[in-house]
Amino acid sequence: MNYLDSLYWIHEQTKFGVKPGVRRMEWMLQRLNNPQEKIRGIHVGGTNGKGSTVAYLRTALVENGYQVGTFTSPFVEIFNERIGLNGEPISDDAIVELVKHVKPVSEALVQETELGSATEFEIITTMMFLYFGEIHPVDFVIVEAGLGIANDSTNVFKPILSILTSIGLDHTEILGNTFADIARDKGEIVKTETPVIYAVKNEDALKIIRNNVEERNAIGIELDREISVISDDEEFTYRYKDYELENLLLDMKGEHQKENAALAITALIEMYESNIVDLDFNKMINGIESVSWIGRIEQVKEEPIIILDGAHNVESVEALTDTLKKYYKIDNIDILFSAIQGKPLHEMLDQLTTIASTMYITEFDFPKGLTKEEIYEELQYDDKEIIYDYVDFIENYNGEGLIITGSLYFISDVKTKVKF
Repeated sequence: MNYLDSLYWIHEQTKFGVKPGVRRMEWMLQRLNNPQEKIRGIHVGGTNGKGSTVAYLRTALVENGYQVGTFTSPFVEIFNERIGLNGEPISDDAIVELVKHVKPVSEALVQETELGSATEFEIITTMMFLYFGEIHPVDFVIVEAGLGIANDSTNVFKPILSILTSIGLDHTEILGNTFADIARDKGEIVKTETPVIYAVKNEDALKIIRNNVEERNAIGIELDREISVISDDEEFTYRYKDYELENLLLDMKGEHQKENAALAITALIEMYESNIVDLDFNKMINGIESVSWIGRIEQVKEEPIIILDGAHNVESVEALTDTLKKYYKIDNIDILFSAIQGKPLHEMLDQLTTIASTMYITEFDFPKGLTKEEIYEELQYDDKEIIYDYVDFIENYNGEGLIITGSLYFISDVKTKVKF
């Protein structure tokens, strides 16, 4: 199989949908001699903020001379982003090599068990563990969870440290309708006698996470309790134990990014104090301050201003609107929006209308994508318009400022088709 054949086979597994549980993962990994047991992994879960937290951690470690693997989702520009090596996607040849090993194992799973076919996400997760556990070992692997934690495909290894970035109401059809439901699922990131750093704001969710920490004798490190972030306009001061880092200035905008960076810094300090890493703090800070993340408050054009942001739930839309109000002086903000099924559409749209001049609604080619008519009907706003050709609309936009948002999959589609 060549690269395109390999990619086609991986994507073909999407027909098996989402199937919670780790038994298929455990079976395939055991057949591959359990490569997940050979990594030094950091598990990152949460509703929002996972991707940027991974990026802060990865960049700081690479700046300090370490080889770092990452597993993230979804990809924005090319599929290979899902498995990264020192911030770069792995090669096409590596994908081909991984499929050569994983495809026969996934076929044996169907032939020899009653567990059913592996999903696309399970296949990619298995490829990642195989790559960093056997084919290309690295110093650290930062593993971003997919959907929840308890039954997520990534929840099959023993991390050296875990991070829970946030808990919000997303994927409620699978994880549950309340903060407590979702905390019970994502709270499984807390492992026995393992440090866990978390930024959970909701009181019901916080009680569950704290209870898990106590019951499992974990080392719980909580934002706004052990960790302080003191914001001063664009800069902030970080405090934890006897550490104080002043005048930190991130390339990524938003108060939420300061918190994500604080979680990453705390993880690095914990690893430093445990003699897991030899940390140059200046290199750590330089790396974290320089991080940018595609598809998150990403300004792709100056005149007129065009910003891409994959705000895909209520909390991330709130972060987007707050950031725009604080950091961007745009009097007339236009919004181009598209989304997928299963999202709190009404609440997301309500938030966006607080900053929008005109709401432009479109659709994109995705199996679970909402039609433009469905979104338009849901939107209670006078100044709204359907866009039939969003590529032409973006390329010829001449207003004051355009925010393109609603789904990371939509952002990926835009990045593929529009030349900025």
